[in-house]
Amino acid sequence: MGPDSIIRSLGALAQEHRLAAFRLLVQAGPEGMAAGALADALGIPASSLSFHLAQLSHAGLVSQRRVSRSIIYAADYAAMNGLLSYLTENCCAGGSCAPAATAERMAS
Repeated sequence: MGPDSIIRSLGALAQEHRLAAFRLLVQAGPEGMAAGALADALGIPASSLSFHLAQLSHAGLVSQRRVSRSIIYAADYAAMNGLLSYLTENCCAGGSCAPAATAERMAS
């Protein structure tokens, strides 16, 4: 992933509803979730969710497919792993990011 893709991905995830939607899609696995079920699970109107999913899709973090009359959204695991790899390699100097130290800093 190049810097532009990383910035787009981080920007898309830097919003509460989009981050929550992406988390649900990651948890849903490769089969994904129907847009209506996702809206119900998040408790947000379908029109708002549509906007947020478009942002995630533009960033390359989710894919969509039509199944009958439903649109199914799924997390793009390759893009997610690319983002994680970039952050690990470029922000953690290629080493472990010491999650315990991060959790301690966030708590204080």
